[in-house]
Amino acid sequence: MGLSSKELIQHQEIQLPILKEKNVSLFIKREDLLHPIISGNKFRKLKYNLQEAKRRGHTQLLTFGGAFSNHIAATACAGRENDLKTIGIIRGEELRDDFLNNPTLKLAHEMGMQFKFISRKDYRNKADSSFLVELKNEFGEFYGLPEGGTNPLAVKGCEEILEAKDSCYNVVCCPVGTGGTIAGVINASLNEQFVLGFSALKGDFLKEDIRKFAVKKNWNLVSEYHFGGYAKVTEELVQFINDFKLKTNISLDPIYTGKMVYGILDMIQKNHFKPGTQILAIHTGGLQGIAGMNLMLEKKNKTLIAI
Repeated sequence: MGLSSKELIQHQEIQLPILKEKNVSLFIKREDLLHPIISGNKFRKLKYNLQEAKRRGHTQLLTFGGAFSNHIAATACAGRENDLKTIGIIRGEELRDDFLNNPTLKLAHEMGMQFKFISRKDYRNKADSSFLVELKNEFGEFYGLPEGGTNPLAVKGCEEILEAKDSCYNVVCCPVGTGGTIAGVINASLNEQFVLGFSALKGDFLKEDIRKFAVKKNWNLVSEYHFGGYAKVTEELVQFINDFKLKTNISLDPIYTGKMVYGILDMIQKNHFKPGTQILAIHTGGLQGIAGMNLMLEKKNKTLIAI
């Protein structure tokens, strides 16, 4: 399989005045510490897919992503560690001549990933069978991973996020992008636990994606903390992430975990959780994306995110 993780994932209790005031406990499960690059849910999603790729005798992985995709960076690194070639189909033709100035793509390139840059229009066809045939004609046989890495084997890996010792928590919180991670968490949760997903995207359409893989109904999706939509940030969010880092020494990424933790603390402030509630928040990693976001913020003369 090639990926190995620390046996004990740290559960870090958050000490903030609002938690003491409301008599609510908040712990963060530091999945971001699993691996320096293949961290958090990306480690979990890739674990069984790598096993399957090797079982089938594949020698290369092909996947899809945008300019600052955690999945692209993680796949590139996982391929290198497992002696598999990697191919990234990247959204945005304009990146072709400047990708070495993009921290995520530069990292993936250094890990040996080969890129194919396509237009946003063509990218929308990424799941079409005819497009996949074209890619096989161009690159040869490959083990395909969808954008974000979510498939049944990825969900299986994410089911290992929760452990027996996590049974003490009443509520488990998880960021949501494609829905695979939270589906795994839901499947592994106890019936008496409640799972809350914090969407990084606008809209409730993700609920249907989650239902494709989730076997339980003890969950809900919170859609009020997307801060403008996927990959969108505001000054308020950046200030929150930096303040949280200062007070807890935990870095949060601006796409997923920053929005989730902001949402959790806001809901605690608004008395959404009854006194005595114990909350576990899953840190899904993704910290490599901060460098790229800071480049965008710097161009706009905005506050940068602490790393």
